[in-house]
Amino acid sequence: MDALAARAHAGQRDRIGVPYIEHVRAVAAGVAAFGTGLQMAALLHDVLEDTPTRADDLLAAGVPIPVVATVRRVTRAPGTDYRTMLFDIVADHAATLVKIADNAHNSRADRSAQLPEADRARLAARYRDARAVLWPAVAEADLRVVLAAVNPGLLAELD
Repeated sequence: MDALAARAHAGQRDRIGVPYIEHVRAVAAGVAAFGTGLQMAALLHDVLEDTPTRADDLLAAGVPIPVVATVRRVTRAPGTDYRTMLFDIVADHAATLVKIADNAHNSRADRSAQLPEADRARLAARYRDARAVLWPAVAEADLRVVLAAVNPGLLAELD
């Protein structure tokens, strides 16, 4: 799945100029403790939204149906507002864990420090609001596993 994600995101860079594949790999590392299927979904979590790849392409490439279902769940459909998408995500445990890992990576202080101040403040508020929806949807033990792997700085918000 890493090769599929790398091909899909080839040439893409994130907001701070890092090759985009590094973000999806970090998200996958955050859910590694929950199994290969969740790691696959995390590696592919942005391909439907940010690349020309379609769900049918993933299935044709041999991606298991449950993995594709999780990727679809975390993909924001055109015209869907962010908060509505979050409430859809928390209906599914696997999707929630992937989105928590995504949020945790995007919230890393070392990454946000490289953004312009206006973007930093706007995104920090957005990610904090998302955590208020995402975090209560999983067991605290699961949340701690993801945060410890992706962004240990967020563990302080639990205490």
